Amino acid sequence: MLSPTTSKLILRATCTAIGIGFPVYATFKALEKKDQAEQEEWLVYWAVYGCFNVAEAFSDKLLSWFPYYYHAKLVFLIWLQLPFNYGSRHLFAFYLRPLLIKYQNRLDRIVDGTRKDINNFVSSHRKEIHYIANSAQKVAFSAFRAAEELVRTPRRHQSPSVNSENVNSTAD
Repeated sequence: MLSPTTSKLILRATCTAIGIGFPVYATFKALEKKDQAEQEEWLVYWAVYGCFNVAEAFSDKLLSWFPYYYHAKLVFLIWLQLPFNYGSRHLFAFYLRPLLIKYQNRLDRIVDGTRKDINNFVSSHRKEIHYIANSAQKVAFSAFRAAEELVRTPRRHQSPSVNSENVNSTAD
């Protein structure tokens, strides 16, 4: 039997795999097949999942204390993806879409203003951003090389040998 902590970790990892891992690959497949209907289903899923993820960011610390929270989350994530009813399609059509339509003008102004601010920031800090990107790339390359060297170099565990003759001769 798993301890509650171990069980919680396994469930959290499973939720991540089901909620993100599988949908990423399914989205990739839909894009590769150029299947418009399947692409739309996964876009709807990602919109609903994104909203769920934002809500969970604020409530997870409280909700995770409830028994079976991660079990319920796992069932919810599976329900969002089920092909025969597309839970994400239901939530999108009845809750998310009406909410976004209601606040669309306000959200457009926020998004446009934010995009403009980000573009201005990037434009005025190009040199710094380029320097940071180059530095990060060098650090990542060095770390990769170091890890590669560790993997290639056979480890030799040599414990200091104690020569029993020397120990005995010094005791005399």
